[in-house]
Amino acid sequence: MQRALLLGTSGCHLCELAEHIIDDCLTSNQAWIIEAIDIAEQEQWQTEFALLIPVLYHPESQTKLGWPFDVQQVNLFFNELRPGKIAGKEE
Repeated sequence: MQRALLLGTSGCHLCELAEHIIDDCLTSNQAWIIEAIDIAEQEQWQTEFALLIPVLYHPESQTKLGWPFDVQQVNLFFNELRPGKIAGKEE
């Protein structure tokens, strides 16, 4: 299973929209676990992401997908980071 973070804050309507889009993608892409992170509670995330949320973030590769994004962009994000794929080339 791959893991990504959804960086946001509680009460952020854009973050809620992002969550719905990601949930739609997960129904067809079950190789991912998404952990919602409230950056208000995580000081290390505030400096970099406070003005950018919601952000879908893959910590292993440090790849970010910032708002606005749609289902197609999230699916592409997941596809580009699948195991065995590096820099756009299959291993």
